[in-house]
Amino acid sequence: MRLPFWRRRERLRDERVPGATKALGALAWLTGEATGKRTAATYGALARAGFLGNPVAHRCVRLVAEAAASVPWLVYRGETELSGHPVLELMRAPNAKTAGVDFLEALYGQLLISGNAFVEPVRLGARLAELHLLRPDRVSVAEGRDGWPVGYDYRAGGTTRRIPADGEGALLHLKLFHPLDDHLGFPPLGAAIAALDLSNAAARWNKALIDNSARPSGALVYQPKEGGNLSVDQYERLKSELDDGYSGAMNAGRPLLLEGGLDWKAMGLSPRDMDFEAAKNGAARDIALAFGVPPMLLGIPGDNTYANYQEANRAFWRLTVLPLTGRTAEAFSGFLAGAMGEASRLLPDLDRAAGLSVERDALWARVGAATFLTDAEKRAAVGY
Repeated sequence: MRLPFWRRRERLRDERVPGATKALGALAWLTGEATGKRTAATYGALARAGFLGNPVAHRCVRLVAEAAASVPWLVYRGETELSGHPVLELMRAPNAKTAGVDFLEALYGQLLISGNAFVEPVRLGARLAELHLLRPDRVSVAEGRDGWPVGYDYRAGGTTRRIPADGEGALLHLKLFHPLDDHLGFPPLGAAIAALDLSNAAARWNKALIDNSARPSGALVYQPKEGGNLSVDQYERLKSELDDGYSGAMNAGRPLLLEGGLDWKAMGLSPRDMDFEAAKNGAARDIALAFGVPPMLLGIPGDNTYANYQEANRAFWRLTVLPLTGRTAEAFSGFLAGAMGEASRLLPDLDRAAGLSVERDALWARVGAATFLTDAEKRAAVGY
């Protein structure tokens, strides 16, 4: 008689080799979990595992955010540069507790870690008085019946308040491109989660290696002349003595005192294990690549993309910093123009960008040597 499928499954389960489950459990205990835990692509998880817990990701975020925040802004109405404009004063001191550079650095940092940045305006009467950053993990998008955002819900202090998406008091939402989300952006570190987990696991592996006398584990082999095994009490006492007297960096190289019948078998690194450093550097390069930071600027070995540090720094400014500041200035242009009630636009002041001074000097030298240009044409060629 053919058994139903659920009875066949029960028979297969009952006919397993005795002890197979225990053996599998022991194997999992020896080799670790079959599937490693993957960091979630949320602001909190990436902030903890990346910016707060990984030196490469931390340095990448700081490098991009600090460089972008150091670029001053200019205000133009048409082709005319406006000095002393209220927008410039607002960006120099967005609110009473935050300076302009700190405000922009935090904004770029949130944009890099979460893919989103939210700026809330505060008005005093008809005047736009302050700008405040809202933490991305506390903001959620409220969709209308047509699927477009009608507002943003901000949760803090146990309360939730709705901020409009359009009109007076509207929130400014900056985001990076996300191919699968209509309203929220995608963080650069989200594309390098596997590399981030590998880098953090490598750091934990190194820490565990130091905790175990700064060398790979060995094996204590019990070889009595008359045969037999250690008793439970002997085993626990030996384990306790090894943990207390021979583990840790302070005990590295300490001679091991063995009793009769015990023999120490050292375990060396295999060629496969020796590739550990290359894997760690490869993970660091992937993290730097996701942020658009040349690995040479981080001191990661094995990267020869650029001939020297100066070329790598110029590429970093041209390919990473300037696009980020340009898109941010454009977003603020529309936002502040509507809030101020006038047509003006913000542009990054490239003449004062520290990373572009060499290129700027070369441009001025070429234009200055052009005898076929008038002084007015030369001024226009260099942006004046």
